[in-house]
Amino acid sequence: MVLKHGAYWYIKANKWTRLSDDLRTALVMHADIVAKKSKLGGDGKQSGMARLIDAAMPGILKGKSPNTVEQYTIVQGKLLSVFADAEPEDIQPVHIKRLLREWSDTPNMANRRLSVMRQIFEHALAEEMIDANPCAGIKRLEEAKRTRYVTDDEYRRIWVAGTPDLRVMLDLMYLTGQRIEDVLAMSHADVTEAGVCVVQDKTDAKVLISMTPDLREALDAAAALPRKVRGETLLCTIRGGRKYNYKTAYDMYKLAAEKAGVDDTTPHDIRAKAITDAKRQGLDPQALGGHSTMAMTLRYIRQYDTVIAQPPRRIRQAWKALDNAA
Repeated sequence: MVLKHGAYWYIKANKWTRLSDDLRTALVMHADIVAKKSKLGGDGKQSGMARLIDAAMPGILKGKSPNTVEQYTIVQGKLLSVFADAEPEDIQPVHIKRLLREWSDTPNMANRRLSVMRQIFEHALAEEMIDANPCAGIKRLEEAKRTRYVTDDEYRRIWVAGTPDLRVMLDLMYLTGQRIEDVLAMSHADVTEAGVCVVQDKTDAKVLISMTPDLREALDAAAALPRKVRGETLLCTIRGGRKYNYKTAYDMYKLAAEKAGVDDTTPHDIRAKAITDAKRQGLDPQALGGHSTMAMTLRYIRQYDTVIAQPPRRIRQAWKALDNAA
């Protein structure tokens, strides 16, 4: 896949197929093309691994969020390409390790592929297609901890550059400290006098965000957004009142950040900022994040997770005390 003339193209046998001018859409389309071309082995029949992947993926994707489904679908296309002519029983741990080494320049993506492969082979194990899962015992690659902290000034610049909908979205993300997917799913029924109740999509953790004047103001701003049709969610599209999807919200944020001149940031950084700022203000960051352990919360704490030490007094003060005693 190459980028040319403002669009992404798939090239095969010198034939150019236009995908999209949007990278995420292009990746999904590219994965679909690769998947279709990879399902058939050299003899014109679908390979065993291709059949296994197709059979296992529906169960793996069941109940997953739209964003996870999109990511796993891209992984599916990649795995169909890698294992195009392979049979499940031929895959050994050494092959999985070799793949991880080849993908080591993008550890996050490599670990996602490993997770999907492990689930695919678990399906094969349950169906008695193999005797052992070749992914068993394979360690994930170490992922660099993200340290990006969006400053108050950067937040303000992105907020000013954003649309009215994004401004409300940003404030709800920050004031609740929740993932963007959970903020987009917040409904009117989730709001009470006590606060906003959130059932996190990723962990099923249930968190009640206590009502504060700032949160009340953000909720009122959401209700005041002009809509011909207002849907069930606090944030809904201008036309139709439908729930915002992840990609639209993500693109809105990135566009505002670009206009504001704020680099290297994604909507996920706002959750990290909220949790970090909560800790700075003496609040409970673990409760806000909805994490079962503090270790999970610490992954979100940014540059302000520093112990503040009080230095001793100058030694000359001790000398003076000694002189007075003498």
